[in-house]
Amino acid sequence: MSKTVFRLTLAALLAVSTAAGAQQAEPPAGDAQTDAAPAQTETPTTPVAGLDTGRVVDDENAPYIRETHGDWSLRCFPNEVEGQADDLCQMYQLLTEEAGNPVAEISIYRLAGSGQVVAGATLAVPLGTLLTEEVKLSVDSGKAKSYAYSFCTMAGCFSRIGLAQADIDAMKRGSKAMIEIVPAQAPDQKVRIDASLLGFTAAFEATSTITN
Repeated sequence: MSKTVFRLTLAALLAVSTAAGAQQAEPPAGDAQTDAAPAQTETPTTPVAGLDTGRVVDDENAPYIRETHGDWSLRCFPNEVEGQADDLCQMYQLLTEEAGNPVAEISIYRLAGSGQVVAGATLAVPLGTLLTEEVKLSVDSGKAKSYAYSFCTMAGCFSRIGLAQADIDAMKRGSKAMIEIVPAQAPDQKVRIDASLLGFTAAFEATSTITN
């Protein structure tokens, strides 16, 4: 693998809130303090100006890991559609380079009603990838396929891939998939990232099927 290491930037959502300024309560009329009784400082019960005291996070709709199959996790999203009790689940794997640093991630889900395309995959790679070179995906010693990038965000660049039955069958039989990307700052180099296919078949059968 190239010594050029990409780090997948994690997108952070920053909430900006304005805290109300604390106001010091004045003693009511008729409660004047005497010289013999010094004034007591009350502990403020309102937030200090500019400081956020926080709120309880509602993680009821956050994605969660339902189960694992080999090196694949079944990541599920609570279904908010009325009348549909099943959560939407996709198989997921975080991909790392030799030193164990995360560099990419891939998720796969089944599709119905899409003709020859039986599954969809989303591949995320770091910012700074040379988009014109596309991303290459191969299984074991098979020939690689090239896929275009769909869009980029602060979290990275994404390729939305359509997989035919032959692609899925190859992954079920294979031991690893190899992803190849090219860094924009070093277009003469290629970064290869391996995705384990251990547990692929069981994880694929457990994913949700999305009707197109």
